[in-house]
Parts: sequence; C-alpha cells; structure tokens
Amino acid sequence: MADGPLIVQSDKTLLLEVDHPQGAEARHAIAPFAELERAPEHVHSYRLTPLGLWNARAAGLDAEQVLDTLLTYSRFPVPHALLIDIEDTMSRYGRLRLEKDPQHGLVLRTTDYPVLEEVLHARKIAPLLGPRIDGETVIVHSSQRGQLKQLLLKLGWPAEDLAGYVDGTPHPIALTEDGWSLRPYQKLAADSFFSGGSGVVVLPCGAGKTIVGAAAMATSQTTTLILVTNTVSARQWKDELLKRTSLAESDIGEYSGALKEVRPVTIATYQVLTTRRGGLYPHLELLDKNDWGLIVYDEVHLLPAPIFKMTADLQARRRLGLTATLVREDGREGEVFSLIGPKRYDAPWKDIEAQGYIAPADCVEVRVDLPRDERVAYAMAEDGDKYRLCATSDTKSGVVEKLAAAHKGEQLLVIGQYLDQLDDLGERLNAPVIKGDTAVKERQRLFEAFRSGEISTLVVSKVANFSIDLPEASVAIQVSGSFGSRQEEAQRLGRLLRPKADGRAARFYTVVARDTLDQDFAAKRQRFLAEQGYAYRILDAAGLAG
Repeated sequence: MADGPLIVQSDKTLLLEVDHPQGAEARHAIAPFAELERAPEHVHSYRLTPLGLWNARAAGLDAEQVLDTLLTYSRFPVPHALLIDIEDTMSRYGRLRLEKDPQHGLVLRTTDYPVLEEVLHARKIAPLLGPRIDGETVIVHSSQRGQLKQLLLKLGWPAEDLAGYVDGTPHPIALTEDGWSLRPYQKLAADSFFSGGSGVVVLPCGAGKTIVGAAAMATSQTTTLILVTNTVSARQWKDELLKRTSLAESDIGEYSGALKEVRPVTIATYQVLTTRRGGLYPHLELLDKNDWGLIVYDEVHLLPAPIFKMTADLQARRRLGLTATLVREDGREGEVFSLIGPKRYDAPWKDIEAQGYIAPADCVEVRVDLPRDERVAYAMAEDGDKYRLCATSDTKSGVVEKLAAAHKGEQLLVIGQYLDQLDDLGERLNAPVIKGDTAVKERQRLFEAFRSGEISTLVVSKVANFSIDLPEASVAIQVSGSFGSRQEEAQRLGRLLRPKADGRAARFYTVVARDTLDQDFAAKRQRFLAEQGYAYRILDAAGLAG
C-alpha cells in the first residue's frame, strides 16, 4: 500500500497513476467496477457509481473482491466510510430475485423481508405484482418482467434475473473461420455474454462487433433478430454474416422501409420498428409473432424510447447489446442495464490499438477566427441560431480545402451536420455528398466506390455516423456536429480506426470557430476521446500551409 498506483478518495473518485509499475495491473483490476471518466497522459480518473458496482455484481464480482482491489493498490489508507458504502451498495443487488417457480410461474423472491415490503408498497410497482405466496415470495405477471426490473432499479433495489430464457426455434449457425479466426478479445466478449445470458459488449469502432454478434449466434444456434440503425448497416450485417458463417442467402431477411422479409435470421432497422400509424407501432408485432432465441441490438447506445418499451416485453429472450460507448446523451444507461442487461465485456480503445487491431489516431483541432462581420452577426443572433452561424462559417471551407490538399491521394471523409454547408464543400472539393435524402442504392454505390479507391473523397452528413464500414478511410475532417455529443465524436473517429496496410495513423481533424459555442461544444465532444486516452493537438488555422 505504501506506494500503490491508486488514490482512493471519499467523494468516490479514484485517481490512477498510469506510469506507475503497477499502473496497468491496477487499471485492469478496477475496470470491472469503476467508470472511467478521464484518461489524459499521466493520471486517469475513475468514479464509483451504484450502476457500476451493480454491473460488477451482475458479472460475478462481490464486495469483498472490490474492497480487496482498492486496499491492494491504494497509496493511502482507503476512507473507512467509503468501504462501508461500497459494501452496502453492492449488497442491494440480488436481495430481490426474479425466478421461475414450477407451480406459480414467474415470481419475485427476497432474502430480506423488509425490502419486499418496501417494493410492495411502492405505488408504481404494486400493479405489476400478483398474489403473495409467502413472506418472501410474490407472483409477477410474466409480461411485466422488464418494467418491474426498470422500476426496481430506479428504487435502488436492482433485481437479479434468474428466470432464464426460452430457447427459441433452433436454427443451425456455425462460424466458417476460413482464412480468418476470432480474435482473442472477440472470443472473450462472446463467451462473457453467453455465460451471463444477456447484456452489453463494449468494443471500439472497427474492432469487429459484428463478428462478436456472429459468434454469439453460432453459440445460440437459434433464430435471431438483429436490430440496426439503418438500411446500409442492415446490408453490411448481411454481407458479413454470409462471409463469416454457414448461413445462406435464403436464411437472412431484411425488414426495413424497402423490404419486409422475415426469415430465421432477420435484420430490422430501428426506424421501421418505431414507425407509428394512428398512435400504434404496427411493426412491433414482428417481435411477438416469431420465437426468437436471440435478439442483437447494434449500436445499443442509440436505442429509441419505443424500443426500450419493446425490450421490456422481450425479457424471456437472450439479448445482446453491441456498442462502442455506453454514453447516452439522455442519461438512460440505467435502462440499458435493466432491459438489455449488464455490461458483460468492455475493452479500452487503447488496449485494442496496442494489440494492433485498430489504427492509432492523431486528433487535431484546427481553430479559425470568424471575420469581424460574422462575429458581430453571431454576437447579435438569437440563442437558437448561434451554433449554426459559427459552425457553418465560410472561413471553415478554406481550411477544409487546405487540409484536403495536404492529404491528396489519401481516402478522406468530410463530415458535418448542416446540409447547405456540405453541398458547398462537395462542390469545392469536387466530391459526392451523402445525406439523408440520398437513396440507399446510391449510398451503397458511393461507399463501394470509396472502398475500392475509385473515389478518394466523400462528404457525408450524420447518416454516416453509425455502422458504416469504410476500412480504407484514413483522414476525416469534421466541420459541424450534434452540439456537444460525445457519442457522435466516438462514432466519427471510429470511421477511421480500421488498421491501415502500411501501419500509419489515422488523422481526425475538427475545424472549430474560436470564442464561440462551436469551441464550447467541441470541448464537450472531445471528452469521450479524452476518456479513452486520445489527446487533441490544437493548431491555428492561420498556420496551415496554403
């Protein structure tokens, strides 16, 4: 303890000295229960939260192991009150258990009679429960399994769900591993998910989340529903499954705006499932009509609210969430925990980079000064117009042209949010523009031309933020974004992280208007990457070569 790498503080923050001889060992030891907040060069900061501690309990870690880890690596005595608080918090998980009773079906059992009394008297929970069997057991309406878990989490008594899963309709699926093999972390991620039954796997963009999904399907050997962000992503999933598994074309259906195919493996878009008609969601019945054994949620951090409701109804199915970041801008990480399941596997981006499976990245913020007339217009603008004004400044376009010229011959993405800005940049760079109204077939054609090198520059809106596989992209220039979204920052950098054949680093530029909301939002957006260990260099646009 005298010279450990960890400083444990009474406000539940942990400071880890990265360069300490035991730094790496301590980081791996605390990762299952502490949430990484910042990862600059020398000292990383973590926070202990109830959700993080309950995640650890769900993954099989007990309070004794957590306390032992803190005491082993702490440089100073660990505050006694904190040790007690951790033990108390972790002991709350599992005092209520959902189980299958042979006589009564789904039941809620407790090891602590007063806790059951407390939840029975909670106004929102009482209607979800049936008759009481004895002092420790109450019947639960099986259709309320998900909603009950949600409400219990909010009440501070997260239930351990031991009620098991239906097997679903069997369907043979095998990995082909012809000329490739599962990477060690992919196998570990798939095994960790399956041993836990349901939950979330967190892996960097470009690290092969789709293959983790395929490995889970091969273990499950059952009909599978895969939910994805858009049609292009659906088709990429299909291509990858045909390449990596024994599934044939006839086994895989697409359920999107364009097609409504239901097959043993069905890939549906969130958009079509959340389409409303007359206040109803007509396509949600897709989920009830079929005996799925596994449901895969791609980009689980983007789950729309109606899908949470749908997921609450699917508690008897195994559920796998895949994401590069569990950061949700709406703060609904607790709903992911209660409805999809706890975090089963999480690999830091820098660890995967160190193994050579994703490219290193050089992140650069280029700051521009607004001309005097634009600064005055910005100063006088209504609050709702300020970000658009500074984010779309014409001054940025000249910087983008200089950066594009400096990277001539490399595969370059220009990414932004405002369509008139993107159209203008497309003209200046003589590059095609992909946005929301670009037909799916045309998007696919342009992405394929980019992959093959026929096109070296693409200008893209936020439709390219998610699930687009562009392994050749090595440079991205970001000109505007969704305000302060850390999630979006992670996804955009992720477009570049496929390893490059020549081993070079990816370049991620963000062009930012100085002394404006643009600069404030950029700082917020970069926080996620700082948490992952990426440092931003700052350049002045005036210093760029012409």
